[in-house]
Amino acid sequence: MPVEYLSVEQEARYGRFATEPSPGELEQFFRLDAMALELVRAKRRASTRLGWAVQWGTVRMLGTFLTDDPTAVPASTVAFVAGQLDVEPELFGEYVARPKTAYEHAWEIRDAYGYRDFAADEGELREFLAARVWSSLEGPRALFDRAVVWLVANRVLLPGVSRLARMAAGVRAEENERLYAALFEATPGGLRTDLLRLLEVPERRRVSELERLRTGPVRVSGKAMEVALERSREVRALGAGRVDAARVPAARWAGLARYGMASKAPTLKRLETSRQTATLLATVRHLESASVDDALDLLHALMATKLLSRAERLGNDAKLKTLPALRKAAKKVAVAVDVLMSTPPADEAGELVSVVDAWSLIEQAVPREQLAEAIATIATFVPDEDADSDAEWRQQLVARYGTVRGFIRLLVEVIDFGAVEAAVPVVTALRQLPELIGRKKISTAEVAGELVCGSWRRLVFANPGLPDGAVDKAAYSFCILEHLHRGLRRRDIYARGGDRWGDPRAKLLSGERWEQAEPRVLRALSLEREPAGHLAELASALHAAYIQVAEGLPGNTAASVREGKLRLQALGKAEEPRLMPPFRQLVGGMLPQVDFPELLLEVAEFTGMADAFTHISGAESSMEDFTTSVCGVLLSEACNVGLTPVVKPDRPALTRARLVQVDQGYVRAETLSAANAKLIEAQAKLDVVRAWGGGLVASADGVRFTVPVQTLYAGSNPRYFGLRHKGATWLNVIYRAELRWIQHPTQSVQVADQQLTKGTGRRPVPFVVPVTWAP
Repeated sequence: MPVEYLSVEQEARYGRFATEPSPGELEQFFRLDAMALELVRAKRRASTRLGWAVQWGTVRMLGTFLTDDPTAVPASTVAFVAGQLDVEPELFGEYVARPKTAYEHAWEIRDAYGYRDFAADEGELREFLAARVWSSLEGPRALFDRAVVWLVANRVLLPGVSRLARMAAGVRAEENERLYAALFEATPGGLRTDLLRLLEVPERRRVSELERLRTGPVRVSGKAMEVALERSREVRALGAGRVDAARVPAARWAGLARYGMASKAPTLKRLETSRQTATLLATVRHLESASVDDALDLLHALMATKLLSRAERLGNDAKLKTLPALRKAAKKVAVAVDVLMSTPPADEAGELVSVVDAWSLIEQAVPREQLAEAIATIATFVPDEDADSDAEWRQQLVARYGTVRGFIRLLVEVIDFGAVEAAVPVVTALRQLPELIGRKKISTAEVAGELVCGSWRRLVFANPGLPDGAVDKAAYSFCILEHLHRGLRRRDIYARGGDRWGDPRAKLLSGERWEQAEPRVLRALSLEREPAGHLAELASALHAAYIQVAEGLPGNTAASVREGKLRLQALGKAEEPRLMPPFRQLVGGMLPQVDFPELLLEVAEFTGMADAFTHISGAESSMEDFTTSVCGVLLSEACNVGLTPVVKPDRPALTRARLVQVDQGYVRAETLSAANAKLIEAQAKLDVVRAWGGGLVASADGVRFTVPVQTLYAGSNPRYFGLRHKGATWLNVIYRAELRWIQHPTQSVQVADQQLTKGTGRRPVPFVVPVTWAP
């Protein structure tokens, strides 16, 4: 099996020194211990002692002996070892005078320190890699680096790079095939047929059934809520969630579902049968939870924007309209009370002032009829003692009952709600709601009275248009929905089967499921079954970090502990260097003024990015000017403008037919990932990037733009989108994650390039500066 998937960096560092070891690596791998000092002192010649010690450190760091060329070691490493032996580093050149000496030293070190040949532990390594493949989504490059780290950690000598690469790729392929076969066998025949029908385009439709089901709601309305719930019911009716595949890790389900959600129907049709079934099964299972989440996202948007906020705004408007009448009424009452308080209790003769006399004085200031009207006005506008300030907008909310009436029954039937103990009454009342609202009359004994509090009590139980003892259905429905909305936001209420709105505790493995997954999970993480040792190691590291921080606090003026809390000094404004403005102007003048399409074409030319876009059949493109067509499609999606601005009928490479053909046949998730890898590799070779840190740079870019189509994720923001438009913020974080192990820092594990996007849901295009994230 070819090993072309390995990067140039991986091949360069495999079994050799690709860069100068850092001071920490020299201390970790080349600091001679007591046993090594004892063995090395037995050597007679200084050059032999130096060569033996360098070989000892080399195998600890690289996992192999440099017997063919023992001098292929950085000078700084030789100097570090020579300083410990008190010999001259120049003597290292005499070590190769007798070639067999290096082999003899390698055999001695191997026997003394228990290093083993690869063949002896190949089976155990296969089990480790199989566990990693089964429980993670690591690609072939990351799996290869995992294998190297495992070999070095377990003192197994590295084999040839081709042998290890072929083994890692072979194990990955075998485990993937085993996964596909297991899911294919677990899927009933009828379900397989139903899944295949999802790839077909029905008559008088423009998209396949799968595309229709994986398209979430975009409008915020009661009708859209009904459609979203019907979509969730239709997905669940397929029965993918009933397939017994509990042994498959969640990460593998997620990987298959991600591919199924991003790939076009023609691509999925061309997959091998078992992989096709497994991918569609995972996609539909993902849609079961995603459709629930989409419906609750829509419910949240509907309650927050269309109902609660609008009702609150209308309630505030109504409250403002009452202020003039309330002010006028309050003024009349104030005049009457002022007259009453200024009247003495007795006249000059000592006789008490009667009530009739007091009213006579009050009526001279305010007529009794006007005072009665003023008191009635105040009683109408001022809430009762058990009411609250939300009465106005809740009354406006009840008037919009038609928006929610159509989907309440569906909401209860489709979504299985659960709750913590404090929110159980809300879920119970919600489940009873469809039966109650279907009747003409509801009595107070049939509702959850403990949930009707505040201003809801008057709206629910004191509707003047209903008989005594009757309940206002509209007000009670909104009362329960408000409790539901608040509980969902607090996560006191959750949707069973949901993901973002689901119960986080449901994802924890326990009982039989954990017993089945435990061996592979522990093997993949290189952990023991008993956690005491691992926890003790973590506790020791935490204690050491705590001691280090505590010792540094007295001399740290920027941090202090007051009243048991850590207080950090506020960061002041960093002064700009004096030469920065002219430097910025100089750099700006040196940058060429080019259009973005020209820049994209130039980058594609020197990186060979277009070669990564192969046809869905696996063949390379023979189109003339193919790079221009690919860049045109990528530009249209990256700028979110569609194909129309890119189409040029007079250019064969940019006609609409050519662009549509390239988009459907060449641009998909795997080709985008391959193109992104080429960009990252090309960037790492630039001199300026190496000067900045070898390509390990960070980049996060947030772009705000107006969204011309309907979507749940677009909102109003007059500052950025104007008064009449909605928009979204698209956050691109592209990173090249590199995980370094504490025990073996030089053996890094490359994690597949990823892109995190949040926005309108269009396919992300990875043309942003790659980001490195180092945990």
